[in-house]
Amino acid sequence: MKKIFICLGLSLFLLCGCSLNKMDASDATEHFLDQYKNLSASVLTGLEEVVEQENLNDSQKEIYRDILKKQYSDLKYEILEEKYEDNKAIVKVKISVYDLYKAQKNAANYLNENVDEFKDETGSYSDKLYLDYKLEQMKKTTDRVEYTIDINCSKNDQDKWQVDDLETSDLEKIHGIYDYNAS
Repeated sequence: MKKIFICLGLSLFLLCGCSLNKMDASDATEHFLDQYKNLSASVLTGLEEVVEQENLNDSQKEIYRDILKKQYSDLKYEILEEKYEDNKAIVKVKISVYDLYKAQKNAANYLNENVDEFKDETGSYSDKLYLDYKLEQMKKTTDRVEYTIDINCSKNDQDKWQVDDLETSDLEKIHGIYDYNAS
């Protein structure tokens, strides 16, 4: 699921362009993040591509879709500062998202400690049963995590501010799947 979130972030950038008239870098950053919060058409298109790439059954896809929509629409952010140098800018943003990393990690730990609960009627491990469990844990999580992200912006050929491609780790933070234990 991790690589899919990264693709969604990049496709969102390409689809919305995040270039706006007479706006500064902070405005372009807000516009970029509001695309998630408002579940814009480009975000929903990218979300569908993500869901379809996962090896999930139809019921699981619907749950996963709802999890992503909740994560995006409940994204909270605050612009902390912006620094400009010529046609480049760095916008420091504090975000708050659901801690899907923790939910996934807890589900994996539970699996390791209770593997018998994820066996089918034949006694074989069932990935479907585990995915159902993991998605349910992600769905019901209310724990949030905060991150500070430096978003790079630049002026394009039309002298409009746009958000540059985000680092993989920053996209993971926006999606709530960043492994903060590895830092």
